[in-house]
Amino acid sequence: MELSTYLHEKRIIIENALKDIFVSFVSTPGVLRDAMEYMVFSNGKRIRPILAIATYEAKGKSGDEVLPIACAIEMIHTYSLIHDDLPSLDNDDIRRGRPTCHKVFGDAVAILAGDALLTEAFRILADSRFTYKTNPRLLKQSIFEIAYAAGADGMVGGQVMDVLYDGKEGSKNILHYIHMHKTTALIRASVRVGAIMAGAKTRELKHFTRYGECIGLAFQIMDDILDAEGDEDLVGKKLKKDTGKQTYIKHYGIATSKIKLEQLIGEAVKSIDFLGENSKVLKAIAQFIGNRSM
Repeated sequence: MELSTYLHEKRIIIENALKDIFVSFVSTPGVLRDAMEYMVFSNGKRIRPILAIATYEAKGKSGDEVLPIACAIEMIHTYSLIHDDLPSLDNDDIRRGRPTCHKVFGDAVAILAGDALLTEAFRILADSRFTYKTNPRLLKQSIFEIAYAAGADGMVGGQVMDVLYDGKEGSKNILHYIHMHKTTALIRASVRVGAIMAGAKTRELKHFTRYGECIGLAFQIMDDILDAEGDEDLVGKKLKKDTGKQTYIKHYGIATSKIKLEQLIGEAVKSIDFLGENSKVLKAIAQFIGNRSM
């Protein structure tokens, strides 16, 4: 199966599952639900949930079994985008080719929509109606992985450093911290959760972790490259806004950043050679991340 077909099919499955989840929000205030849906169903790539599913499938399992977990990861990612776009943080007007959540619903509702998505994601993970197919012990471990990746020592910590060093000289060490936490943490966790739920052994989990780290950092480096020289219509947001931020372009330049990107993709691909034929999809996703235009 071509990767484009695989990604398309998984996006449809994930979107349908997310719609089923939103049906359960029966008493949610209308404007809050509208704001949540506006961002969740805004033509996202669904890379993180797809990675969780693809990793699980690479161990010979059926992806449907981890679909609720994948959806929870996407809800957490979406919350982070809503908050990231706020005037007090990145102050972005466009996300995925249309006005950001706070531009449509106002700052207050946008903040609360993000809060709701984060909280509801963990409700889904704890709700047996959605996770009845999963192993309770492995689910508990996966919830820890997701919470750690999204929290103070993960995504939120990276976001704080991104804000603190905006407009400052910074350093390569600060840059690495920001990229490994703000972006890489949740991508790595998506891969690790898929592996954990599939019963991966310690040695295998080490390789999956390295794969997740490599593609996570590669994803952010590509974001930096696209901000500098991408097509705004394809990327779906305003570009050249990161000139004051800690980026690979600022500290390494375009040429070296592209070399680093290629090295990371190569390492990601090599790290999952142990899967044999079952590595094809994950390897193709790594190549996709290294060559994307949006």
